[in-house]
Amino acid sequence: MKKHIYIFSPSSAVRDKAAFKRGVLRLKTLGYDVEIDEAALASYQRFAGDDETRLAAIARAAASGADVALISRGGYGLTRILPQINYKAIDKAVSKGMRFVGLSDFTALQNALLAKTGAVTWAGPAVGEDFGTEGQPDDIMEACFDDLITGQGEGTGWRLPKVATKSIAANAYPATAESRLNINNAVLWGGNLAVLSSLVGTPYLPAVKGGILFLEEVHEHPYRLERMLTQLLHAGVLAQQKAVVLGQFTNYKLVPHDKGFKLATVVQWLQNRIKAPVLSGLPFGHVPTKVVLPVGKKVTLAVEERDAFLLWGHSH
Repeated sequence: MKKHIYIFSPSSAVRDKAAFKRGVLRLKTLGYDVEIDEAALASYQRFAGDDETRLAAIARAAASGADVALISRGGYGLTRILPQINYKAIDKAVSKGMRFVGLSDFTALQNALLAKTGAVTWAGPAVGEDFGTEGQPDDIMEACFDDLITGQGEGTGWRLPKVATKSIAANAYPATAESRLNINNAVLWGGNLAVLSSLVGTPYLPAVKGGILFLEEVHEHPYRLERMLTQLLHAGVLAQQKAVVLGQFTNYKLVPHDKGFKLATVVQWLQNRIKAPVLSGLPFGHVPTKVVLPVGKKVTLAVEERDAFLLWGHSH
């Protein structure tokens, strides 16, 4: 039986219709049964329909009975409708096996749902950006998505930059061996840094203690990244985590005024201010090669030298 994917648009309007069509065709070519929400291509100002339209689309996705509810794209629009979302309906759909998948602006819904119900969603690809790219979509992205939809995914691994292993050794966390780390039974959560930091002080930021926080961002200069991280730091969020895992931070431009201030500067600044290890290089973000991550699920984070692993077992 073909796996059923329901495509909906909870955030920005789909401007690149060609990429959307390519993405839908690619998903069908991969053997999935694709259903497109009636308002997937709606447009109102910069949004995929007005607030009521997008709320209705989320409700239809939850009621679709699909194996996966997949966003068309990110952008902006979810934070303004968080109070009106029916979290119980989404939680019920998740309890029946539906997996909500997305990234970027979708971080708002994922963390609000986690805060309200504890339900697990998945940080992963979008239709246009990932499946609808010109040329061949990324093999790893497609394989990770297929592992999720077939219930075969157990975890992911990546190669750490050398600076990451130094931070583990410097923090002696745990103090068993240099460049070795093992954190068990910790909730994995996070997503897009700008969206997540905007939830601080609201009922939609999960109160995760002893968790593993993963972060990614696009189009943000390192000083802006640091400013958002300081918000999480001063709010006490970072001090409560067992580890911070940094994904990809892309599409920004350094300027002469920076005088050597760069992304590595921010990473080191962050590591100097929290006791937990800060790991880099996670293949997730606004990049072609992205893994699929369970937001709200308990995981194991293991590091041996420069090999890092996030493990959560089968999703079923």
